[in-house]
Amino acid sequence: MDGEEAAAQSVLFSQVHFAIVQSQSLASSDAEALTRLLLDNGAKEHTVAGPNGRIALTEITHIISATSDFVEYDDATDALKSVVRPEWVSASVAKGRLANPRSYSPDPRLFFSGLVLCCADIPEGDKDAIMGGVLATGGLYSSSVTKMVTHIVALSMDHEKCQTVVKKGLKCKVVLPHWFDDCLRIGKRLDENPYTLPNPGVTRLKPGDPIQETRRIDMQGASSTQPSELPKVLDSNEVATRRVDVLNGKKVMLANDLNIGSHLRGTIEELINSSGGTVTSTVSRADMLICHYRESSDYRTASRARKEVGNLAWFYYLITYNSWISPMKRLLYYPVSRNGIPGFDTFRISVSNYNGEARVYLENLAIAAGGAFTKTMKEDNTHLITAHQYSEKCEAAREWNINMVNHLWLEESYAKWQIQTLSNPRYTYFPPRTNLSEIVGRTQIDRHAVEKYFLTPSTVEESEGSGAQRLNAKVLRLHDQDSGPLGSTQDLVPDRTRPSDGTPTAPRSRQMSGLVRTPATTRIVIDGKENNTPSSASSRGAKDRAAAKLHDQAADIALYEKEKKRIGGVIFGGRRKTSEDAVSNGSRKRSNSKDEGVAQEEQGRDKKRTKTNKLPPPAMRLLLTGYKIWEKNGKREAEDKSRLRDLGILVTQDPTHCTHLASPSIVRTKKFVCALARAPMVISTEFVDDCLAKDELREPEDYILDDLAGEQRMGFKLSEAVKRAKDHPGQLLRGMPIYCTESVKGGFDVYKSIIEANGGKCVLYKGRAGSNAASRAGGEDDDVDVMDTGEPEYLYLISGNTPTEKALWPKFRQSVQGTGKLPRIVYTDWLLNSALRQELHWEESYELKEDAVGNDE
Repeated sequence: MDGEEAAAQSVLFSQVHFAIVQSQSLASSDAEALTRLLLDNGAKEHTVAGPNGRIALTEITHIISATSDFVEYDDATDALKSVVRPEWVSASVAKGRLANPRSYSPDPRLFFSGLVLCCADIPEGDKDAIMGGVLATGGLYSSSVTKMVTHIVALSMDHEKCQTVVKKGLKCKVVLPHWFDDCLRIGKRLDENPYTLPNPGVTRLKPGDPIQETRRIDMQGASSTQPSELPKVLDSNEVATRRVDVLNGKKVMLANDLNIGSHLRGTIEELINSSGGTVTSTVSRADMLICHYRESSDYRTASRARKEVGNLAWFYYLITYNSWISPMKRLLYYPVSRNGIPGFDTFRISVSNYNGEARVYLENLAIAAGGAFTKTMKEDNTHLITAHQYSEKCEAAREWNINMVNHLWLEESYAKWQIQTLSNPRYTYFPPRTNLSEIVGRTQIDRHAVEKYFLTPSTVEESEGSGAQRLNAKVLRLHDQDSGPLGSTQDLVPDRTRPSDGTPTAPRSRQMSGLVRTPATTRIVIDGKENNTPSSASSRGAKDRAAAKLHDQAADIALYEKEKKRIGGVIFGGRRKTSEDAVSNGSRKRSNSKDEGVAQEEQGRDKKRTKTNKLPPPAMRLLLTGYKIWEKNGKREAEDKSRLRDLGILVTQDPTHCTHLASPSIVRTKKFVCALARAPMVISTEFVDDCLAKDELREPEDYILDDLAGEQRMGFKLSEAVKRAKDHPGQLLRGMPIYCTESVKGGFDVYKSIIEANGGKCVLYKGRAGSNAASRAGGEDDDVDVMDTGEPEYLYLISGNTPTEKALWPKFRQSVQGTGKLPRIVYTDWLLNSALRQELHWEESYELKEDAVGNDE
């Protein structure tokens, strides 16, 4: 038996041809140990080859690397080579079979790679959702606690799995499920400490408590595209004593647009030579181009030839740390554009809650994107980028109706070279106890966006001048027709309409032509250069056909990008049949509640799909409020929701997407009032009880809510309110700016949701000195038809009657003066009753008077 096991081990890696990339994270001694382990189990090693020390991709199947920062990474992934972390080797040996490479990928987009999850006292539905999200982002799942488990998700430490960790002293973290939720919402891996049991900060600390700042040492040198001086390590005698070989065998070109003096250029050339490289003045001979702008012909030529292109900040990093990093890994390591992102020049951006290098980085990134950066924030600012929601600037942004986003909006707009929509909840979500500065700088340049906006022939024409420049550009375009765009599949897969040796080839069968094929490895370029062949009419025709096909697929591509934004993504997230989540482009300030609600619905749908085949679309989307049976019984709630989904009932938390509203009576809850704006069918919660009791979908028309006592108490008929809502779904307060104090009874966020559900704009009012927000917001919505009825127009302030709120009343009245409108300071009853009736209803008792001041208890 031992002989059989030894024989099995010896052939474990028999089909593996590998190369190991050494880095700061993978020392030479560890690389040697990995090599011995692989060779002992039948693998074959391939060392770096070629004049520049590059990996011969045509000869290998696996690359072992602790990071994605090596020259051949993009080419390897394009050629479908497996790039894995060193842990893949030991995991394969432990299992006795090759482990899944995806779970050990160094790709930063798979941010849960290396995580092994185990669930404790979590409801089945939530467990399935967490497990699906972890698997989709590179992690693994284990049903039992083993030494391989890195994280246990639990609600408390009382579960036996958590007790096992304590007793055996296992090195794994026990975290709340909130951690996974926040990581998936943001799309990055966050620090676990605020979520770690037994004393998690997210439940122990109050929202206003200070959030710990994160010092980002790794951001040093990556916060500016034009460093004012060499890194400190280069100013010392260490350069002469240490061995720097990061540029060994590389030919480096310094572009003319760097605008550096002769003395600094000489210093840089000395550094290149002392690091094993050579300086060249011809881009065709260079392996690396150091330039500042993306509009130069040298930049386009080098980029199309798949050469490494970066700026001085990137070069300084290579020399300082003697370690390779892709210039696309950091946004400000890559050349900038002279003109900025289209449309970004209208933005005035300020930053809050980011400090040190992270703050400098965001300031320079906003300028590089084409926006205007302001250290102090005023009412004419358009965006506030903040790491969390607690600062004076954040309070002012709420009051002045300024877009408040996290840094991901700025980073991804720059990376994709397109302004990202503010309706994406990733950009407006702030984890409660996390300072988002800990994930600043992890966004990479989108290579496909660079190709689209800077390397296409139309881009060349826009940046060309006249005379000799046009002639050079024409020659460049002829060269492009032969070499193809950067990263296109034409470099890897031969065109079936183009003969390779002058002999016509037979077209493939219709069945095979629609399949996705593995790229031909024989066309992989080892040294990063592409062979230039004479242009032909057939190749140009193939490009025209490909462009036409891409144009036809534009709608599918747009839908794919939209689907990626939802929880679960394209693979696990399913596909919606409607576009009810569309958000109007006319509003400067958009609510993310709709997207979050749809995400929660789709997440619930995903839970079911992990256990059964694809379910049909739900027959109804039900919003429940006032349902006492599920209170403090999460397990039963999850089970009942699953059973209802099997019957065709999707229980949603989003009032804007529900088709039916179930309640025991007419109640003034946030869910009930918000949902009524969309004119759902209002039924009794007995409908849910009967569906669960009889295990069948009952007729909702038989359960129409009949609450005569409630209608008499509130002075309206529910059926008439629903009918009015159908006449103007979600538009009762269309375009109306309504102000609300921060300490109003019930909470500002509740009334904000009600106002926005009815089409209004809710503005936090704090009476800030010099504020003219009332007059500004009152005339911003140009899409609203204004009809002169002869009646005065009012601006409303929803307030309580506490002394603090009373102090704001004179300021509000003063701010409305000169706007042509009249101020009205009202109780919350005005809004609630109007929303319930679905008509603007006024009674004198709604208006607050100075003599009504009390404690508002």
